[in-house]
Amino acid sequence: MGDTVLAPDLETVPRDVSSSVSFHTVRRSELVILAFLLYAQALAFILPVSLAMRYRVCLLNSAVIVAFGLLIRLDSARPTLSIGVIRDWLPIALVLLAYREMGWFALPHAGSPLESHWVVWDRLVLRGGGKVAIEACGPVLPSILEIAYTLVYALAPFSIAVLYVYRCRHSVDRFACIFALGVLLCYVQFPFWPSEPPRLVFFGQDFPSYDTVFRRFNWWMLGHYGIHTSVFPSAHVAGAFSAAFGMRRVMPAHQWVSRFLFVVATLIAIATVYGRYHYLADVAAGLLMARLAVALQGQTAPGFSRRN
Repeated sequence: MGDTVLAPDLETVPRDVSSSVSFHTVRRSELVILAFLLYAQALAFILPVSLAMRYRVCLLNSAVIVAFGLLIRLDSARPTLSIGVIRDWLPIALVLLAYREMGWFALPHAGSPLESHWVVWDRLVLRGGGKVAIEACGPVLPSILEIAYTLVYALAPFSIAVLYVYRCRHSVDRFACIFALGVLLCYVQFPFWPSEPPRLVFFGQDFPSYDTVFRRFNWWMLGHYGIHTSVFPSAHVAGAFSAAFGMRRVMPAHQWVSRFLFVVATLIAIATVYGRYHYLADVAAGLLMARLAVALQGQTAPGFSRRN
């Protein structure tokens, strides 16, 4: 059976905004992604990377930009449910591409001047009672923290799925814009804060007392898929809190969702420092990026761009 041409009611757009919302213009979340792709292309010529790397970034990002344009044009010519759903999820998927590209820009750096300054605050917290408090009940809370750290990758898909369940698909773009902004505001800074995580720079120092299976999984993930460009600001923390802030803004009638996400985001923030994945400074900066993303997103109509 072919795709069904969508009418506003099938998109679950409230009657009071359906007449003023365009589903076929460039969405805000797409603009954020496109801006990052152009930024990465410019960065390839600013940083001292190889010629092959410059070609790779420019060709790949140009192809993605062209594909975006064709998708939007197709959606404008014949809007279907399948194309609309692809546009809902594509910005979130392309955040992963942005992460990999920032990994390509990793440059060698001598010494650890930034890390040596940042770790002072970590030691003050962990050795001042933080580590003891977390481990007071044995491996229970350390395991919960490691599980929360793993869940960071699922928060954005979970949030979009919840919007679908509550028939709020018209708010997906507004959420995706906040989430993508929060994460990408971290990524754009990575090349200018060359640094490695405390688990590598200060190996064995202030490590958790419990080596749980969840911790081993996170180490495996980071060892196979992590990048070595920077850890500042923490995109884990920025993404987690951006998801929470975003859902609080687009779904005010269902506060349980944002409250749940804020709890998970807080656990992730604690886990990054306790597990030695990030420095406390990274966490603070990541939270700031999430707040900045909400401010930059503004107070536009939920969903897609307004027509004049």
